[in-house]
Amino acid sequence: MSKEKCFNTTTAASTATASVVATAGGGVKQNTCLFGEKSRRSSSVFGFPPVNRCSGCRKKVGLTGFRCRCGELFCSEHRYSDRHDCSYDYKAAGREAIEKENPVVKAAKIIRI
Repeated sequence: MSKEKCFNTTTAASTATASVVATAGGGVKQNTCLFGEKSRRSSSVFGFPPVNRCSGCRKKVGLTGFRCRCGELFCSEHRYSDRHDCSYDYKAAGREAIEKENPVVKAAKIIRI
């Protein structure tokens, strides 16, 4: 297939709902031009990059956004856990870190004679 014909079939197939073409013999044949199409698509629906906004004030943060341990994106004003309603449990995470770093060491019991 030439590049132009493959491009035309991929654009026509992207507007159609199915990428599988039924043949006259009853078998199913896949379009060979559609195999790499998923990797070329962006995560956005309309091809625009996702807008990064602060979860606290909805201000655009761009490249200066801070990702919190709770998984949200914040601006420089709301980046600290006391400045937003952070759902991450810092105490439990600290306890788990201490348990991993300092295991309990018990000596074997001494048998008295």
